[in-house]
Amino acid sequence: MQRYFVDQALPAHRRLNLPDDVSHHLITVMRAAAGTQVELVLADHHAYLATLLDPATAEVKVEQDLGGDSELPIKVTLACGLPKTKEKPELIVQKATELGAKRIIFFESARSVSHWNDQRQGKKVERLQKIANAAAEQSHRNQIPEVSYVKDLKSLLTVFSFDHRVVAWEESAKQGERAALATVFDQVTPGQSLLAIFGPEGGLTETEVETMTAAGVVACGLGPRILRTETAPLYLMAAVSYHFELAEH
Repeated sequence: MQRYFVDQALPAHRRLNLPDDVSHHLITVMRAAAGTQVELVLADHHAYLATLLDPATAEVKVEQDLGGDSELPIKVTLACGLPKTKEKPELIVQKATELGAKRIIFFESARSVSHWNDQRQGKKVERLQKIANAAAEQSHRNQIPEVSYVKDLKSLLTVFSFDHRVVAWEESAKQGERAALATVFDQVTPGQSLLAIFGPEGGLTETEVETMTAAGVVACGLGPRILRTETAPLYLMAAVSYHFELAEH
């Protein structure tokens, strides 16, 4: 069943008019008729079953709270050094949304080849946010991840606050380190936040990693194989899902 996000509170009379973008897709693209049922996630992040009453006015009646919550038990933010191509950020945002990320941040790393100037930042983030919105609907999330951009590593480490922070560092993997990520996972409790930082193509510099570890960020290997810049964040999200949603504790 089609799911849409509607940033409105549930009215007391349980009827509302869909916003233009939602009504266009449902009625014009999907050709929904009166009586068609959809799932709406409202401002309270609850999913509701709703029935289309009138396609002409896009009025729906909210029938019931569907219950359930598809969000991860912890709040994961992915911070990715800007990759070379426009396709890689789009892939990261789409798949990380499907895997449950709370926020995706892009930043300019020392080895970033791509640069987002002031004129491009807004349009880039806006497009990526639309991709996150669509992926959240497709994967039946209860929340849409926020996509944002910060200019450098220093801003990333100072602007935001997290309960736990890790950086994916391929040198840790080369040196045979295997336990750091699992140790951090064991320390994170439901409701807490985790920041995971990844480099662009070419990886992070030793200076960047030293800056992070000095700030309390834990350097972790992601297994013995070298992962692409767009693969590493998805590996991390899959590991989070397994540890916090599937594994028995």
